[in-house]
Amino acid sequence: MELRQIRYVLAVAEEQSFSRAAANLHLAQPSLSQQIAKLEKEWGVPLFHRLPHHVELTDAGERFVQVARPLLDQAEGLEREMRGYASGEIGKLFVGSLPITGAYVLPQVISEFASRYPGVELHLVEETSSMLEHLLAVGKLDVSLLTMPIEAPTIVHETAIIEEIYLAVPPAHPLAGKDEIDLAELESQPFVLLKEGQGFRQISLRLCEKAGFKPRIVFESSNIQTVQSLVAAGMGFSFAPAMITESSWTNNAPVYARLTTRPTRTLVVAYRKDRQLSRPTEAFIQLLKEKAYDNGMQV
Repeated sequence: MELRQIRYVLAVAEEQSFSRAAANLHLAQPSLSQQIAKLEKEWGVPLFHRLPHHVELTDAGERFVQVARPLLDQAEGLEREMRGYASGEIGKLFVGSLPITGAYVLPQVISEFASRYPGVELHLVEETSSMLEHLLAVGKLDVSLLTMPIEAPTIVHETAIIEEIYLAVPPAHPLAGKDEIDLAELESQPFVLLKEGQGFRQISLRLCEKAGFKPRIVFESSNIQTVQSLVAAGMGFSFAPAMITESSWTNNAPVYARLTTRPTRTLVVAYRKDRQLSRPTEAFIQLLKEKAYDNGMQV
């Protein structure tokens, strides 16, 4: 039995006529009659009494209509849902975000996405870079904002933002008056960095390594704003991406100076290469890149 055959029987039962049902279904009457006769032959029971001027349901036909009508409603509802998934009008989207970076980058993206796709449930997961990469690799996330580099071979990415990295300097330090600093000068200085698992910590360590030294880390925090506050309090030097230096998150901020090497960090929107992107995922990625561009960030 096929769904179209159910529709045919219900149409004939409603109209009490093969000819009127055929007209409503845009079918030739012989074709409609053949389909219903085929169904009756398959089950070995008639569904209709064929009378001279109309048709009436048999007992079996009454039962068929009783059960088939809600089944057809469910099937048509399911079909509409599947089309909604296919068009991107409904579904779920799990987005990974670095906690602080996401706070600067994602609010506008999420707001506009929700406006464009009100039927899509967007779930935001904030974690460290290493955890986000793991969740993406094992399929717990559809897409994630990450910092380079990415180690998992199953993940591909598109560049979302490229921004300069600045040196965070204690305001009372003699170097606070300089616009540009050579990082190699700070070999003996204390540093305040993010904790293990944070992508920006790895970037900071590599910058020091390229400058020829291993930083003397005196404090660590899981929050980049806390790191900046500790620098402002004179506890040591650190680093900050441009989006942090340009924000007004506190009155107690360090002094920011450019590094002679003009280092940058790359934020990417990442997803698994072995999964076909849903339409909501594609739309989210495009919207993220558009917003980054609109806000004057390099893309």
